[in-house]
Amino acid sequence: MDFIMSCRGRDGDGYSNRSGAVKYLQIPSDADRLHRKQEVSKSAWAKALQAAAGARIENGKVVEKGHILFFVHGFNTEQFDMLERLRFVRKGLQAQGYCGAVVSFDWPSNGTALGYCADRRDARQAADELFYHGLRWLARLQTADCAYNIHVLAHSMGAFLVRAALDYGEDDHATAQQGWMISQLALVAADVSAKSMRKGSDSSSSLYRRCGRVTNYYSPFDAALQVSEVKRVGVQPRAGRVGLPEGHPESAVNLYCGKYFRDHAEGGMEREGVSWSHRWYFETPRFYEDLNHTLMGRLDREVIPTRAWTDRGNLALF
Repeated sequence: MDFIMSCRGRDGDGYSNRSGAVKYLQIPSDADRLHRKQEVSKSAWAKALQAAAGARIENGKVVEKGHILFFVHGFNTEQFDMLERLRFVRKGLQAQGYCGAVVSFDWPSNGTALGYCADRRDARQAADELFYHGLRWLARLQTADCAYNIHVLAHSMGAFLVRAALDYGEDDHATAQQGWMISQLALVAADVSAKSMRKGSDSSSSLYRRCGRVTNYYSPFDAALQVSEVKRVGVQPRAGRVGLPEGHPESAVNLYCGKYFRDHAEGGMEREGVSWSHRWYFETPRFYEDLNHTLMGRLDREVIPTRAWTDRGNLALF
């Protein structure tokens, strides 16, 4: 079963690339598309999601916490591609021993590189939906005896969306007063300004305050982020291409993935084109091995076995 929270508008029995009311879907594993018959009530969806999270509760006490990972896709993503990528994430993590739940936050994305600016506007609107229907619920869920660790995996423009949602959460008095946290935030090919991720930046202060650990997976060979830089006409390079800036908070981890891409994944460019350098992570078992260690949080960032230090002092995926 696949879990989706979608803010795409309906189009007949399916969904469009326009914004709409938030809907909660449970997708059978053999379904190849989303259909309005898969919609369920929020309470039923939340109950099923918590059951899939893998928490162990005995005699009313939490023996082992479960895990819920929210996956937020990037720009230029058709709904069919979102579903496929969600399943890559779920199966990739399960192959590494992950026993928790994975849910996709699906926002309207135009499915075309020319729709970049429109997707950016949609992402701002979707961020409000993610805050109102997602973060507020998570904040209420995280009581003193909470049985779940909540994580977020954000790809490309999804990082921009998540950061905006966290900002909205700080602006809402009731939500801001609650002591909720995202345990692990993994940014993959993040389409946000590297400069904006520095310590003390107003743009990212809420993100760093509400996340126990931020891991930034980046590669200088990401051709799609090069395109996005051109569209911005000379503004700052992206964190998913050049990494986090010097002086980022101690809670953030910069993980260089360029060498691994060149050694193991670059060949995919010939068959997949430019987009491959932006999304190869999701079809790479080594990435899921590292991500699973990250989500579980049992090992310190420097001793995760999928990582090593380079001769330049970078912590890198190997």
